[in-house]
Amino acid sequence: MSEPENTLVMETSKGTVTIAMRPDLAPNHVARIKELVRDGFYDGIVFHRVIDGFMAQTGCPHGSGTGGSGKKLGAEFTDAPFKRGTVGMARASDPNSGDSQFFICFDDASFLNGQYTVWGEVTDGMDAVDQIKRGEPVIDPDSIVSLKVSADTQ
Repeated sequence: MSEPENTLVMETSKGTVTIAMRPDLAPNHVARIKELVRDGFYDGIVFHRVIDGFMAQTGCPHGSGTGGSGKKLGAEFTDAPFKRGTVGMARASDPNSGDSQFFICFDDASFLNGQYTVWGEVTDGMDAVDQIKRGEPVIDPDSIVSLKVSADTQ
């Protein structure tokens, strides 16, 4: 059974996605994601970069991939693999530049292993993730309608 305090329910324009967060792998990232979720930061944000066979990226308040929340996070790299359904933190070239942007892998992305922070795993709703409109940038992108910590909805 999933732990409600470490489970996210993401309503997207394509359907509901459930994410099990991994504080055992990335406690600082999970704590920050929960802060942002509880502040409503992600509500209405688009999937701005979606690459077929790779991943769907979101979390930029500008919708362009150029912004964040303003609080950088230190890398929490582990040997957890990037595979279908893995949720990882996006970053710039500096390993300690993760902020609010994250991505969900469509398929195996083992080339990211040990170089990006894994903080979650989709446990339900990959069918909705698979339907997210592709593009770099995405024209008329899909969005996160709302993102909630499951414990807050009970």
